[in-house]
Amino acid sequence: MEKDMLIDKLSKFSVEVPSWGFARSGTRFHSFHIPGEARTLNEKIEDAGIVAKLTGAVSSVAIHIPWDKSDDYEHLKKMAREVDLKIGAVNPNLFQEEEYLFGSLSNSDSAIRRKAIDHCLECIDIMKKTDSKALSLWLPDGSNYPGQTNMVKAFERLIESLKEIYIAMDDDMLLLIEYKFFEPAFYHTVLSDWGTAMLASNKLGERAKILVDLGHHPQGTNIEYIVGLASMEGKLGGFHFNSRKYADDDLTVGSMNPYELFLIFVQLNEFFDLSNNEVSLVIDQSHNVKSKIKAMIQSVTNLQKTYARSLLVDYEALEEARNGNDVVSAEEILKRAFESDVREIMSDMRSARSLPENPLEEFSRKFEGKLISKRG
Repeated sequence: MEKDMLIDKLSKFSVEVPSWGFARSGTRFHSFHIPGEARTLNEKIEDAGIVAKLTGAVSSVAIHIPWDKSDDYEHLKKMAREVDLKIGAVNPNLFQEEEYLFGSLSNSDSAIRRKAIDHCLECIDIMKKTDSKALSLWLPDGSNYPGQTNMVKAFERLIESLKEIYIAMDDDMLLLIEYKFFEPAFYHTVLSDWGTAMLASNKLGERAKILVDLGHHPQGTNIEYIVGLASMEGKLGGFHFNSRKYADDDLTVGSMNPYELFLIFVQLNEFFDLSNNEVSLVIDQSHNVKSKIKAMIQSVTNLQKTYARSLLVDYEALEEARNGNDVVSAEEILKRAFESDVREIMSDMRSARSLPENPLEEFSRKFEGKLISKRG
């Protein structure tokens, strides 16, 4: 690809950042304070705007309800516009209420299912008020012990609930169905893998698609293959990008397995023009130890660099090598692109857009001390 075209595509590439990625988070053992972290929705939007300003690659902010409920959604939209952002996906919370001990949308108790459905309908109303176009749904429903739940009936109840939610959405809205291998359910999870998520989406309609979270699979899963098949079927709705070592670690993007991330982008490029936002790319990280904003800058820039490397793949030569069963050449074509030094390309892109050469250093120099002083 010509350098000018590569820089143009890289300049247009953008992702969505999560409001919860800027706020206090913890482990099963404790929730730690990170100096300067956001305490309110206003501060989350402010921090997202800082990351956008420094990287040039943030388009919107995903919100989580009820964590991010507002008395004035017009004001919320205005706040986002002031930092050149939009409100992105709305995420219902179906995992923190006492009643959801035995499930939410698939619960055997119709009154509890009603509560969960009504919460999703509330989120759809918030979508309409904020001009959001995606309802991003993850639920923890499942069972911990054999015999605890009739697994098939639980799935049927889930579909019944989802149909009511799906019908309530506008024609230009997407329902993104996320899946997870385990946790907090350990014997079975109602939406446990891309197959169950795909089955659910097919029962609902073309506006229901699957959402792939990089931390929600068994060890060793070939996520690139899932991406390819879901894309082929027109059912890949988006991503929750993060990194994992063992389970749903929610670490910064590209911190653990950058080659896997690169291969996912290679697969995406075969179906989508990522510079045109043809699929939803969302960061979903929530961790301790690191500065929240610095960690988000790392994730965004890692995605930019990975996208740039994926554009350097000679796709015609790769397909020729594949067709000729030239295994070594095919692998070397990928490795050459993955090992490419894209610092000059990133620098040229930043220069062309008047972005700081080093976003992390710029944040430390201009923003970090002020935020810590103001927020503690």
